[in-house]
Amino acid sequence: MSAPAIGTTKTAHSDVAPKKKRGPGALATAYLVIYNVVMTAGWLVIAVGLVRAYLVRGSYHGLYFSIEKPLKFFQTGALLEVIQYISSNVMIMLCSPAPGIVPSSVVLTGFQVLSRVFLTWAVTHSVREVQSEDSVLLFVSAWTITEIIRYSFYTFSLLNHLPYLIKWARYTFFLVLYPMGVTGELLTIYAALPYVQKTGLYSVTLPNKYNFSFDYYTFLILTMVSYIPLFPQLYFHMMRQRKKVLAHVEEYKTE
Repeated sequence: MSAPAIGTTKTAHSDVAPKKKRGPGALATAYLVIYNVVMTAGWLVIAVGLVRAYLVRGSYHGLYFSIEKPLKFFQTGALLEVIQYISSNVMIMLCSPAPGIVPSSVVLTGFQVLSRVFLTWAVTHSVREVQSEDSVLLFVSAWTITEIIRYSFYTFSLLNHLPYLIKWARYTFFLVLYPMGVTGELLTIYAALPYVQKTGLYSVTLPNKYNFSFDYYTFLILTMVSYIPLFPQLYFHMMRQRKKVLAHVEEYKTE
């Protein structure tokens, strides 16, 4: 799933809200621009790696291995989004009124980022049997396209030079990419269940000196179930944002 958090400033979303709001300071803006440029470049590297591997192999099977390292690096780098969200909200509480760097729901942001990092390391990396599954390529492809558009959107928004095409893509492509990514994620977790159940991966059984038990197999099932209430919130949040942003653009064009 894709997080809509990092790099969106209150100034960047002035196309949605008519009131002018303070944005981050110069240092925060510079940091966010650099971060988003680096992340855009990183996901472009992943996209090029996928295309190149496909042209060489002539098949889409096993393409994950060609982009495994950059995928782990740049997807893990998204954890900074959660840190930035928390730090910005601490600033708001301590120095109110203060501008937030990352104005979005902490629950949605945390779930989106952490679920993807979790899927990258705790499922795909840990269960090698699923790495050749077509479902992995499904969510990797969805993530890659989404993130190239998303980080480009944030970069140009921060620079106050947002092309309409990128704005349109940001609020349109998700209609297909989000369900595509979630389908791949769920199928990959499902494919990992037999191996986890057989090997007891990451599970802790009793008795032990801590008197604590943990069943990773059950945890994965609960993770899949958690998509039921949380994914619709993300999807319809983006639908509402799409209506606001693109409707505002149309009104501006007709003036």
